[in-house]
Amino acid sequence: MHNISTKHLSLERIKEIIDNKEKIELSGESVSAIEKCRRYLNAKMENSDVPLYGITTGFGSLYNVSIPKDELSQLQHNLVMSHACGSGETVRPEIVKLMLLLKAQSLSYGHSGVQLITVQRLVDMFNEDVLPVIYQQGSLGASGDLAPLAHLALPVIGLGEVLYKGKVRPSAEVWKELGWEPVRLQSKEGLALLNGTQFMSAHAVWSIIKSTRLSIWADLIGAMSLDAYDGRIEPFLPLTHQIRPHTGQILTGERFMKILESSELINRQKEHVQDPYSFRCIPQVHGAVKDNILYVKSVLENEINSATDNPNIFPDEDMIISAGNFHGEPIAIPMDSLAIAMSELASISERRTYQLIHGLRGLPKYLVTQPGLNSGFMIPQYTAASIVSQNKGLCWPASCDSIPSSQGQEDHVSMGSNSATKLVRVVDNVETVLAIELFNAAQALDFRRPLKSSPLLERIHQDFRDWVPFLDTDQYMHPYIVKSTEFIRNKKYL
Repeated sequence: MHNISTKHLSLERIKEIIDNKEKIELSGESVSAIEKCRRYLNAKMENSDVPLYGITTGFGSLYNVSIPKDELSQLQHNLVMSHACGSGETVRPEIVKLMLLLKAQSLSYGHSGVQLITVQRLVDMFNEDVLPVIYQQGSLGASGDLAPLAHLALPVIGLGEVLYKGKVRPSAEVWKELGWEPVRLQSKEGLALLNGTQFMSAHAVWSIIKSTRLSIWADLIGAMSLDAYDGRIEPFLPLTHQIRPHTGQILTGERFMKILESSELINRQKEHVQDPYSFRCIPQVHGAVKDNILYVKSVLENEINSATDNPNIFPDEDMIISAGNFHGEPIAIPMDSLAIAMSELASISERRTYQLIHGLRGLPKYLVTQPGLNSGFMIPQYTAASIVSQNKGLCWPASCDSIPSSQGQEDHVSMGSNSATKLVRVVDNVETVLAIELFNAAQALDFRRPLKSSPLLERIHQDFRDWVPFLDTDQYMHPYIVKSTEFIRNKKYL
């Protein structure tokens, strides 16, 4: 059981919660903070005639329209309904579950003015795997992720649809089945639910966790390709990296030395003086990606441990401040950066695949014994090249765009939601390209027999052969690419 509290929530802890299917609960300090803030807000509204944005007024450019007290609950209800304007593909369930966790975390700090029952319902939905149906398109990544978070909030008030036990159903049906009552929103609550960056953040958290895993796999697969290509070890020796001491570069060199330790292939006499860049510059390229992952991770951990709605309520200081914590720029730019970094892992991977099928250094053309009659591994490289090219288009930074909205009141937006959804597509693409390289590298390594690679790489190769066989003639290749992708998705060696 994970306690939602003010304690720093790390990405590693989030991964544990998701992987172990842990349930969550609000800590005592969170309950106290939520209730204290709500009591303060109720008292403030009772004793003040000063307009409070989004609490006693309309939203966006309607900030100057005052709302009567007896209509404040309806105001928040209307906000959630009217903003649920998402479109496009639905968000994958594992990311929706992250959104529930991150939204509950953000509301638990006692700066949002929500009722305890509202946050508790998000916790209940997480624990029971009741996942709102949310759409990928609709957020500008500025006034919070308004449209997708409206879809996240609809079931809280008994509207919208949820994915429950494998079926999409009206939330009202599921609520009745679970014995839950729809929450009657009070002042500020709809705004607290919709203002926030949890759509962007959940996509980013998912992407960083997967990128970290793929970065390790890129080293393992790159090392297998290097050995199968009869590459040289010198570019990975520590002396070179000591005079250009980027953290990721040093780590990559050290990791390759460890992975290739005791390899017969890497230690044999070489006829060639140096390798192509896709092998020789692995420490520099893979290292730069590692550095970027660590940077984006640090930004996202700040974000998910923050209150990102608006206005912000400070009971101890007796202040309600309308500001811009919902603006996505702090994570939009890093998400675009991570997409670029991860696309480079795929780009250099595809070049290594190309080198392996080129018929060089004693390897047969297209990695089959009878090229000509057999096309062998010719076309998997085409597939990798196509995916790498698609990534180039996806890597155009969404955060450099802005389209004004709400009659000019919201005149600069981050478009970070587009950064987020593009990032997920890029990371998925990288996984496939690396899987294709592994498919090729394992085949190439078999042509080096009886010489052996390192014990670690031989173990990976042997395990891989339980999933994907050696191919001596042309085969239907698509299923093997799928199996190779599943292999790196499910196996762990470092």
